[in-house]
Amino acid sequence: MIAQLRALFQKDLKLVLAGGVGLAQPVLLGLLLIFVFSTSLATGELASPQAAAAIFWVASCFSQVLIFNTLYGLEEANGARIALLLSPVSIHAIWLGKALAGFALLVLSQLVFLPAAIAFLGQSLHADCLMALGGLLLVDWGVVVLGALLGALAQGQAAKESLLTVILFPLLIPLLLAGVRIGAAYFSAGAMHEGNWMGLAFAFDALFTGAALFLFPAVYGAEG
Repeated sequence: MIAQLRALFQKDLKLVLAGGVGLAQPVLLGLLLIFVFSTSLATGELASPQAAAAIFWVASCFSQVLIFNTLYGLEEANGARIALLLSPVSIHAIWLGKALAGFALLVLSQLVFLPAAIAFLGQSLHADCLMALGGLLLVDWGVVVLGALLGALAQGQAAKESLLTVILFPLLIPLLLAGVRIGAAYFSAGAMHEGNWMGLAFAFDALFTGAALFLFPAVYGAEG
């Protein structure tokens, strides 16, 4: 299964990153959202740490919708989904490959969003970088777990972006609350106790990872 997972992960990344076109739209959308929110501030005014963290995660989530639409759209357009279902590849390896590819693409996008949030919203990092990275990746995994599952559900739909957004965002509310509070702790010079929010993010990840592994075979093969 490890070899299958690696092959699927590499295949998705190569297809999306070929020529840099696949990641351009999510990155540009995220940057546009951060810039538009920054224009609501008066001249010389800085966004609060919590507002800046919220804007960062809004940009990340909308970008994630485009990322998973692209990942699943590649197979839908070429009829490759049926070929994957008929192949000896484990269907759980397909989900994990999509999730890991989406995770890598989201992190690449956030490497652009974080400096943009610091520059446009007047923020700076005050906390330990390793802890900040751990909190960021913990929330990211929860976002891509649901994206990889619901992206499969939305594939083949005429308005798949709208369907994915409508279903995904309400489910992400607890995780986004944790992400905003964790992000605010690292943008703020004041001490904040983010341990409980890290625990919430971990519990969310564990719950929906298990649910996705159980539900993905039925969702992905529903039209097979």
